[in-house]
Amino acid sequence: MLDLKQEVINIKDDNEKAEVERFLNLYKLTLDKDVDYTLVLRQRGEIVATCSKAGRVLKCFAVKEELRGEGVASLLVTSLIDVLFDQGIYHCFVFTKPESTKIFTSLNFKLLAMGEKAALLENGLYTIDRYIRSLRDKSGIIPGAAALVMNCNPFTLGHRYLIEKAAGENSQVVVFVVEEDKSLFPFIDRIELVKQGISHLDNVLVIPGGEYIISSATFPSYFIRERGEISKAFAQIDAEIFGKYFCRELGIKRRYIGMEPYCETTNCYNEILKTTLPKYGVEVVEIPRCIEGGKPISASSVRQLIKEGKLQEAAALIPLSTLNFLNTVRGKEIMERIKSSSAPH
Repeated sequence: MLDLKQEVINIKDDNEKAEVERFLNLYKLTLDKDVDYTLVLRQRGEIVATCSKAGRVLKCFAVKEELRGEGVASLLVTSLIDVLFDQGIYHCFVFTKPESTKIFTSLNFKLLAMGEKAALLENGLYTIDRYIRSLRDKSGIIPGAAALVMNCNPFTLGHRYLIEKAAGENSQVVVFVVEEDKSLFPFIDRIELVKQGISHLDNVLVIPGGEYIISSATFPSYFIRERGEISKAFAQIDAEIFGKYFCRELGIKRRYIGMEPYCETTNCYNEILKTTLPKYGVEVVEIPRCIEGGKPISASSVRQLIKEGKLQEAAALIPLSTLNFLNTVRGKEIMERIKSSSAPH
């Protein structure tokens, strides 16, 4: 008998959290900032295994060497899936080291993508294959299309410039709008602003990014601006998924990106896209940013001007449709949130 005791960790308790972090550090892992639930297994009072979740993503998984192969992983994962079921979540992901993938495939997880330092798997009835089939059947994407992925927080003249550039060089352009709701401008508003801002372009489709493009599963560090090797690992996973599924299965042949002079996370992502997507026969086209007042236009600049109460200056960086939205009741509420936020993400 292993005599293991399962325990839920209070991650708001600094001492309990630090104990988990020390255990993970033994395996060169960290407790990610977005974790919302952590389980451990104890043997004689000491942590011998742990696994956490962030939303529907299982992560930060480690098992003491001498207990591997004893069904400990199955115990933890089954318990976390039960927690997800109680929350009404029936589709989940796991982010882990490449050498741990066999543990999860044996538990009916499907490998989605693997990089040098990380792998992403999924489990549940709703799968990426089903999602891609639905896109192919219902979206109107034609083989040979170009694609852009944008957060648009909010939609700026820089975004419009990049889309217009792509639209002028391709028969069809697909704009995937990041669907994860972790921005000051909610997704429902961001995607509507994109549609309004490019309504004059008849060869552009605007589509929600879903769970498989810059989401909490594929690229969580995009939202928490985590740097270093962890961010690179996430970026590689997201790029591999886009190439392997979206480009290969939907016939996307180009991906447009804007040069990134400000954000280290996005700049790193751009570089990984340049090395990853050509493996799938996809050309990465990098476009210089649209300039206003001697500086590249960025959504972060717009948010900063809003935070400082300089809407008139921000108006020079955004289309009329975005400005009109900011002057609505809902837009003014968002601007107040930006002004009261510690950092305009």
